[in-house]
Amino acid sequence: MEATPILSRSDSRGLLFRPPAPAPLAAPLGPFAMLATLRRNPVETWTEAHFEHLVLSGRTILGRAAVVSAPDGIRRILVENAGNYSKDALQRRILAPGLGDGLLTARDVRWRVQRRAIAPLFSPKNVLSFGSAMAEAADALVSRWLRRRDGTIIDVQKAMARVTLDTLQRTILTGGLGRTPDEFLAALTQYFESIGQLDPFDLLDFPAWLPRITRIRSRRSLTFFNDAVETILARRKALLTAEPQNAPQDLLTLLLQAQSSDSSTGLTEAEVRANIVTFIGAGHETTANALTWTLFLLAHSPEWQERLAKEADSLAGASSEVQAQSLVETRAVVEEAIRLYPPVASLSRAAVGPDDIHGHRIRKGTLVMIVPWILHRHRRLWTDPDVFDPRRFLPGARETIDRFAYLPFGAGPRVCIGASFALQEAAIVLTRIMRQFSLSPVAEHDVTPVQHITLRPKGGMPLIVKRRRGAIHANG
Repeated sequence: MEATPILSRSDSRGLLFRPPAPAPLAAPLGPFAMLATLRRNPVETWTEAHFEHLVLSGRTILGRAAVVSAPDGIRRILVENAGNYSKDALQRRILAPGLGDGLLTARDVRWRVQRRAIAPLFSPKNVLSFGSAMAEAADALVSRWLRRRDGTIIDVQKAMARVTLDTLQRTILTGGLGRTPDEFLAALTQYFESIGQLDPFDLLDFPAWLPRITRIRSRRSLTFFNDAVETILARRKALLTAEPQNAPQDLLTLLLQAQSSDSSTGLTEAEVRANIVTFIGAGHETTANALTWTLFLLAHSPEWQERLAKEADSLAGASSEVQAQSLVETRAVVEEAIRLYPPVASLSRAAVGPDDIHGHRIRKGTLVMIVPWILHRHRRLWTDPDVFDPRRFLPGARETIDRFAYLPFGAGPRVCIGASFALQEAAIVLTRIMRQFSLSPVAEHDVTPVQHITLRPKGGMPLIVKRRRGAIHANG
């Protein structure tokens, strides 16, 4: 099912890289094939029509559903009439067993209480102040790579997972994760590979008491997370009791300070735990995948590697805060990467009541899907949607993109709270790598995007890493 042409001609700019993606189907799958494909890789279920029509609705194995790619319709769902579209039951059935009722899965009042408690940590000023810690994590990654043999093959998916986990420990969970990074990475991989395979019982809304194979397979990782959270909480509570003046004002402290016996105004113990797991799991995973896909795309574009290396060199010696605000081309590459490979490939809501979306009647109870995988490659919204072209996101072009045609972090009240954090981290890590190294693909490795909650490369992402000639050895 893979469509893997390497180059595509695009007007006067010559040849552009067309990265691998499942070829859209000519017609919808039958019910049994659909169940099997949803379990294996949901991004393989979409048809040609989904990339050509702005709204498609009808009966599916999930009940009545509508896939909305019209920007005005998306604006109505996520902003103008957001109260009519709630988190759907399927999404909760899949995510809640692992993530609990944290910020990602909570609804209505409980979501608002949590969002209000966590929001101060991600203010623009705070995020900018994290720049130096992000740079330290990136420098540690570069040091590890410099100790490797030149031209070695590195699985950058694992490397990006480690650097983003390191960043978490240096910024929003500064007391450590209660376990070693390697232990955490192994547990996270097991979790996403098990719970990320959609269970037919969940898809068909079978009773909750029936055992799910995915949950059985994820038990070991969930036990690991619970034990780690116990350690993390015990350490911070002891510090807050003994030396409250020395407790860092990070995510963990904010969560514990927001905890209250009055659940109408504060967080419950379960919500504190759920949000720790959410930020370690979902938060770290999405940024790691964004960086992985970015490096893959750069490996196929020597031109953009050179451009990013020059930009990195021009800012060598500048503070991390200055770099975070000045990496124009680096950010453009990251934004193009998460257009082509959005870390969260689909969003869904349940219509509480009837509505009209882009001239289509939405019935009460309809599963409304906004699918960045489709939206970002839609033929009526983008020019050359399947090619890698970061020029789309450079000043002058970026402003022409409709806000609701590009949703790597969602939109509206439930927009990803860590969006600016993730983009800044990705840009800082990427500029450290580009300053020191050049990348090239491993010819014999087939790259396949697989949606297991997040969009990951099947089998990792091995790339050939070489030291860049004339690299400037400067940090800061």
